[in-house]
Amino acid sequence: MKKGIKFLLLPALVMAIGQLLLQEQAIAQKKDNNKILLYKNPALSIEKRVNDLITRMTLEEKVYQMCALRLGDGDEVFKTSGVYSIDYIRQQMKTHGTGHISCPTTDMNAALSVKTANEIQKVAVQETRLGIPTLINDEALHGFKGFGATSYPQAIALSCTWDLALMRKIADAIGKEAYSRGVRQALGPVLDLARDPRHGRMEETYGEDPYLASRFGVEFIKNVQQNGVICTPKHFAANFVSANGSDAGNISLSERELREIHLVPYKAAVTEAHAKSIMAAYNAINGVPCHANKWLLTDLLRKEWGFSGFTVSDWSGVIHTMDMHKIADSKGEAAVLCANAGLDVDLPRYKAYVELIDQVKNGNIKQSVIDESVKRILRIKLELGLFEHPYIEDTTQAVKLCNAPEFRALAKRAAEESIVLLKNKNNVLPVIASTKSIAVIGPNANTVQLGGYSASGVAGVSPLDGIKNIFGSAATIRYAKGCTLTGVDSTGFKEAVGIAQQSDIAVLVMGGQYGLTGGESQDRIDLNLMGVQEALIKRISSLHKPVIVVLNDSRPVTMLNWVDKVDAVLQMFPAGEEGGNALAEILAGKVNPSGKTTVTIPRNTGQLPLTQITRPYGREGSIAEYPETKGKPMDFKDRYYALFPFGFGLSYTSFQYGNIKFVKNKFSINEKIQLSVNVTNTGNRAGDEIVQLYFTNLHCKHITQARQQLRAFQRVSIPAGGTQTVTFILNPSDLSYLDENLKPKVDPGEFEIFVGGNSVDGVTSKFTLVSEK
Repeated sequence: MKKGIKFLLLPALVMAIGQLLLQEQAIAQKKDNNKILLYKNPALSIEKRVNDLITRMTLEEKVYQMCALRLGDGDEVFKTSGVYSIDYIRQQMKTHGTGHISCPTTDMNAALSVKTANEIQKVAVQETRLGIPTLINDEALHGFKGFGATSYPQAIALSCTWDLALMRKIADAIGKEAYSRGVRQALGPVLDLARDPRHGRMEETYGEDPYLASRFGVEFIKNVQQNGVICTPKHFAANFVSANGSDAGNISLSERELREIHLVPYKAAVTEAHAKSIMAAYNAINGVPCHANKWLLTDLLRKEWGFSGFTVSDWSGVIHTMDMHKIADSKGEAAVLCANAGLDVDLPRYKAYVELIDQVKNGNIKQSVIDESVKRILRIKLELGLFEHPYIEDTTQAVKLCNAPEFRALAKRAAEESIVLLKNKNNVLPVIASTKSIAVIGPNANTVQLGGYSASGVAGVSPLDGIKNIFGSAATIRYAKGCTLTGVDSTGFKEAVGIAQQSDIAVLVMGGQYGLTGGESQDRIDLNLMGVQEALIKRISSLHKPVIVVLNDSRPVTMLNWVDKVDAVLQMFPAGEEGGNALAEILAGKVNPSGKTTVTIPRNTGQLPLTQITRPYGREGSIAEYPETKGKPMDFKDRYYALFPFGFGLSYTSFQYGNIKFVKNKFSINEKIQLSVNVTNTGNRAGDEIVQLYFTNLHCKHITQARQQLRAFQRVSIPAGGTQTVTFILNPSDLSYLDENLKPKVDPGEFEIFVGGNSVDGVTSKFTLVSEK
């Protein structure tokens, strides 16, 4: 009987103990839930939080932090996100979440973008296992790309202002608009160089010069990032300089050429501006695709430069290593190659990097590689404060900041400073006040050319509208299109000739259009105006009326066929939403033009690539088509025979440069070099001058150097008849070159300083560096 009782009591005892254990576990779980998890504790260091979180993550959760979600179907690059629902996002994130979301609100108005961004973030934070916020990215090349946001002049136009103070304000405004809509990663700036204007995307650059591009890039990055939006300089590296100006080709350049020219802006972005992300380029360098280039993404970027952020692919760049470069047989193999090289994130959608889960399980890549990439991503998210503030908290700011009056005023000022006066025969400009009628002619007269990566829904001002706004109350404005940009139909010439004959002056707005005469994946083989535009210019010029040509284009054009037949030429790179008003105010003389070219304008396409920075030739030479170059070996030793040189631009006034004055003639090799020059406004109206300083190492040891290299510039405003002393201070590092071991070196010896209003016309003086005893 006692034995039977024991057997009866045992199950009851086990059940009671089980219930007690469950109760204890529930109490423990409740206590743990009430305790702040280490990675969610803002009082702890970022490293402690990152290390805690990485230990809690499954392999799947880690890999999805390296992936991005692109919403809707369609082309990877050229189309915006399609229609999607929050339920779709929930289905895609599941419990693992996602590290990044690619441009989810680009075409939404400000209010809807805020609502949507917060809903997306709510799914990431509240419905995934670990609640890791996602990082929303979008384009911001020359203005935040969200619907209706302020559209500033395109990057190439901004560089023509040579105005770093203005760049700071514009970048700050871009950061504010992006942040207000929940975008925390700006995919820009472009730090490729415009070494060949045939390249379809040259408009996205800050010009041909590495020093100038680095200065604009640093200001952009610093001032966007101060608003809690990280920048992603692109395309790393040398993406725009393959043969014949083609996009994304193999780049056969020495490491010296890369370091001295193409890597300069990126190094400044990392070491000076502290960019938090870098985008790899589509091209290959000496046969190794940039997305799978360990030397580029790890050895140089991280180990040498100290980059601590994360790297991202250009869109579908990982896949392109397989289907374009052909270095991988599968998406999984492509993912392994790129991840091992140091590429952290696969944009824009779940494609290649989702394969890393199986690649780790199959032993094809170490989980430690995944861990390091994920740590870099998490670190930036924590630095941004996304764990504490994942949502847009002030939901009213986006509407207030959307193309705000103060931002539009910035866009107008930038447009005014960006337009370059190339020719002004007999001072035909500004248009005299007594002008009674103006013929506005051309395929770009009644269009707004914003350029690539521009916001939609922008109320821009065309050249025609701008001219009507400024001149309409005092003069009759007549308009005829004349021809299209690329067509061969000249039947519109008759109407154009008719209105020109009736008018006092003709303004011809010619040029190109992004996506038609160039742009992403559309390079050029010739820089002449396309279609019958040149014929139209010649026909109107034959009327013997004053003719002003405005080149509203994304690249310089060759113009020898017609430039001598017209009275004035203005280069108007895509000038933003206020471009038309800015142009009209310059034509009227309300604004004195001050822009300077940041790309060399060649005489002929066959000269390309033609840049101001060129190593010396081994002997004298000339160009057979230009007999004037023959017999001038000393002046023409570098073959730089441009139509308009780098740094060129006219004004409605004139400037005279005095002699360069050094504080002394000899400097120690470790000493700062201080010099000054007096610049006098010799005209009858106030104007802005861009004072440019170039240096030449007259006897560089062993390694040849360019004849003169830009090392400083200042934008100065000088009243009529006034003189301003412009002072420059150069660091010894400004005079350095890379020695045989590719290490920076400054040698004692004689140097020449050139100061002027462009890279050809100015004053020179010499100084000596001496070794310290």
